[in-house]
Amino acid sequence: MKEVIFENVGMPEEVLKLVDAPTPEPKSNEVLIRVTARNINPSDIMFIRGMYGITPKLPSSAGFEACGVVEKADAEGKVAAGTRVMFTAIGTWREFVTVPAALVIPVPEAMSDEVACQAFVNPVTAYGMIEKSGLKSGEWLLITAGASAFGKFAIQMAKSKGIKVACTVRRDSQKEMLQNLGADLVVNSETEKIQKVIPQATDGGVHVIFDAVGGLLGAKALASLRQGGKMMVFGLLSLENVPMNSGLLIFKDLKIEGFWLTTWMEGLSKEERAKAFQTVFGFLIKNSDKVDVEAKFSLEEFQEAIKAYETGGRNGKILLVS
Repeated sequence: MKEVIFENVGMPEEVLKLVDAPTPEPKSNEVLIRVTARNINPSDIMFIRGMYGITPKLPSSAGFEACGVVEKADAEGKVAAGTRVMFTAIGTWREFVTVPAALVIPVPEAMSDEVACQAFVNPVTAYGMIEKSGLKSGEWLLITAGASAFGKFAIQMAKSKGIKVACTVRRDSQKEMLQNLGADLVVNSETEKIQKVIPQATDGGVHVIFDAVGGLLGAKALASLRQGGKMMVFGLLSLENVPMNSGLLIFKDLKIEGFWLTTWMEGLSKEERAKAFQTVFGFLIKNSDKVDVEAKFSLEEFQEAIKAYETGGRNGKILLVS
């Protein structure tokens, strides 16, 4: 089979390569999946660079999220051959993957591969953060990097609960797109002082921030919180830590906490996990026309896919398909 691997951590364009490898043989509790589509997430790039919460065991394939078709069922037949499934695993940029049968999720018939391969990480993270935030109808949420895949999911999910949404973008051309998705306020962080504009437009500041950027933008976002507000940090797109204003934290009684999907999922009961998937997949099927795909590439074209992923102003996902 073909797979994209890296033998050393580093910049993707420098360390990734396509190789031939034996097709893996599933254990009795696993299924063999022929991967049909994978999306490129920021976590994939950070993993390749050795900057993620999971340390790669080298050599390693890249990618965490994908969908495909079961080629060989597990010994107990929990997931039959021919079943379309979505899943997460370490190393999905390959033609075949083995995954424990208990960890794959059957793809609803109405859901395309383009949606299924990105139906877990970003939308479930958006759902989980909204649930954990405690936000109520009428309260304000600020999403940094609002035009990201996560941002667009979070806008729509928050609006369905009556939450008011503010977003930051880096290009004016992205404002109308997010407003059409339901954003109440969209601010260009490159040309506007968000720490002034947002508090003025939200009657004193937002209640909660979902920050995926960090760095100086994270600090400016923090200054847009109202008294007693909270910032939930789940990414570091800038690769820079947020410079903290201790006085701001003290006198406005602000809180900062991290969110990692893996940890949140581990804390759910079976019933809570089922509710999360049912809610998210129902949302995705209903809004499949709003799930953006910028471009699709084959595994052999992974270098072109990386370049497309890194292109500024991109509004849709980059997929690796088979």
